[in-house]
Amino acid sequence: MLFSHILNAHNIWNSRILGKAAEYKVWQIHPIQDWGDIHYENQRSSFEITTNAADFELRIDYENAEGRLFTNTLQDILFHIINHSTHHRSQIAMNFRDNELEPLSLDYIFYKR
Repeated sequence: MLFSHILNAHNIWNSRILGKAAEYKVWQIHPIQDWGDIHYENQRSSFEITTNAADFELRIDYENAEGRLFTNTLQDILFHIINHSTHHRSQIAMNFRDNELEPLSLDYIFYKR
């Protein structure tokens, strides 16, 4: 459930930045076999956003899941996407440990090695 949520939130935030409707609901569950494709599209979209950004201080107006209006900078939203994912991946790691399983390392440098 949490991993689907991470994917959904990334899609929702990218959609807000691009001013289009999100493809997924916040807590929508995806089959494991779809995770790779959703992740790829999220990363592709984020890469497109960052590559084409002329101003990371650009203010983005959006509506949250409860229908409240907010404004944040592109820079803050991009940081939130990463921070949100880290938070929930840590929860997943704790769930692994609670079930006597060793989670994969979350350290970025290990991923890049």
